[in-house]
Amino acid sequence: MQIREASLAEAVTVLAAISEFAHSESVASLEARLGDKPRSVLVAEVAGELVGVKIGYAKSDTEFYSWLGGVAPQGRGQGVAQALLEAQEAWVKAQGYQTLSVKSRNRFAAMLRLLLRNQYQIVDLEKKDGVEDYRLYFTKRL
Repeated sequence: MQIREASLAEAVTVLAAISEFAHSESVASLEARLGDKPRSVLVAEVAGELVGVKIGYAKSDTEFYSWLGGVAPQGRGQGVAQALLEAQEAWVKAQGYQTLSVKSRNRFAAMLRLLLRNQYQIVDLEKKDGVEDYRLYFTKRL
């Protein structure tokens, strides 16, 4: 497996393969969200195939936000999410940020387990729609 920096077009390719996301993204929609903020766009490749993505951006001089990520079905169960998380944490720390924050939903149990296993702490809960869509906010001090 290789984790590397990627283009937004590559990120869109991976995101399109993840059916759990409510709506599709385009390079334009990603650019609109990211703007001119410092950012990190990582992809995971297995046997030359893009199977995972992790996108984040700076919220402040000290906080980095892990905004969007996932693993395509053909990459699951191979440690891809863990490898992406570790690569993002290393990049964020090297850039001098002190905290990494992320938001997920109850419906993404694998993501919640991944965050808890990696010492992220729940700092807030937003009740929205059904209980499966409640948003959990996590942070980790680096």
